Amino acid sequence: MPKYNVGDTVKGKVTGIENYGFFLLMDGGYTGLVHISEMSDNFVKSVFDYIELNEVIKAKVIDVDDKNKHLKLSIKNIDYRIQNKKELEEKNGFAPLREKLPEWVEEYKEKNKD
Repeated sequence: MPKYNVGDTVKGKVTGIENYGFFLLMDGGYTGLVHISEMSDNFVKSVFDYIELNEVIKAKVIDVDDKNKHLKLSIKNIDYRIQNKKELEEKNGFAPLREKLPEWVEEYKEKNKD
């Protein structure tokens, strides 16, 4: 069973979103809450602008309740989004190819001039 400590950066899956914050599920059956006040140093108009249901993110532990397996978490001042190569490719689609195509066409034309 994982042991969580204040200051740790943990990874969890968003299981619920409310107006006051969102909930995460971590390893070992621990749950966590990121309260709206722990999302940004700036005004947060809507929690939904920051997070999506079932998204896997990173958060910083600010309090641990081992008895109830509950963590208080923060995403202030950390890069909480986790993106792997596949997610980036899916997000960008063919955009990088579309951007480079005109350059490649010109290069081809230059090489094959008669």
